[in-house]
Amino acid sequence: MARFPVGSDAVDGMFDAGLVVGADGRPVPADAPCEPGLFVWFHRELPAEVPVPFPLEVVYRDEHIVVADKPHFLATTPRGSHVTQSALARLRRELGIPLLGAAHRLDRLTAGLVLFTVRPEERGAYQTLFRDRLIHKEYEAVAPHDPALSLPRTVRSRIVKERGVLTAREVEGEPNALSRIELLEHRADGLARYRLVPGTGQTHQLRVHMSALGLPILGDPLYPEVAGPAPAGDFRRPLQLLARELEFTDPVTGARHRLRSRRTLAAWTSYEEWAAEGHVTGNRASQDRATGARATVERAPVERAPVDRGAVDRAPTDRGTVDRPPAHRPPTPRACGQ
Repeated sequence: MARFPVGSDAVDGMFDAGLVVGADGRPVPADAPCEPGLFVWFHRELPAEVPVPFPLEVVYRDEHIVVADKPHFLATTPRGSHVTQSALARLRRELGIPLLGAAHRLDRLTAGLVLFTVRPEERGAYQTLFRDRLIHKEYEAVAPHDPALSLPRTVRSRIVKERGVLTAREVEGEPNALSRIELLEHRADGLARYRLVPGTGQTHQLRVHMSALGLPILGDPLYPEVAGPAPAGDFRRPLQLLARELEFTDPVTGARHRLRSRRTLAAWTSYEEWAAEGHVTGNRASQDRATGARATVERAPVERAPVDRGAVDRAPTDRGTVDRPPAHRPPTPRACGQ
């Protein structure tokens, strides 16, 4: 009772309702003796969450993996106050795959492709793709255009993210973050569209590097300055960052996958609608459009060389290229007496 902070009445009610079960799924009575090593299971009560009213589309699915095109504002996995409103919870419920797991994670504010695994025993093999940089990822962003900035270039720096601190920061030391920044196009209103290719996977890496170059991504509430928290249900001005492409050789089947989101970033296609003031809840006009996605699968295994972190780009290093100062969660196990 002391370690489960919901009150004795709530715990008694859970037992009475049969909501506390053993490993066999049968309800455990409140007066059952406590056996050393016994596990009991329950679902914690969840506060109501504001639904994220944008579609979560499946781009590719087979017996091993699911690749989804995540909208902005939807968390990848249950975390903090976002539990049922997460891509993992939605897919488990909608696809009927209760053991679905995430092989990696996108920030809640970032849209685009996310890889999930169907079989828990295979999850490690797919996570290894990301750990060992055997998967090619491309992002797209909308940010200001700086004609004086020489692009393309590779940004290298050391990034640290401390627990409890909203933002990551660059510090002196051996670089642990590498990003390739390319200019795709720009226009007269001062905006540009960029291709971003991360060579590493530090938290907020692309957002930090773009901000350090003087090109903060539109809609970013953290970089270069932390904005006040947005109220629940406010889906205005989504971060203009999209995980556009995943390309990899399936470590289980050997198939070669090239998956590409066909979402468009709203600040590029309709800046006035994206920037419009006013509280918006589920207004399609303020959410980036999802127009389907393209997937190709080649059954012949193909190897892709990992990113050369040392020689991707030889552009000038005047700005940014030098070192600088998881429907709901599964039940929670509890060991008796612990």
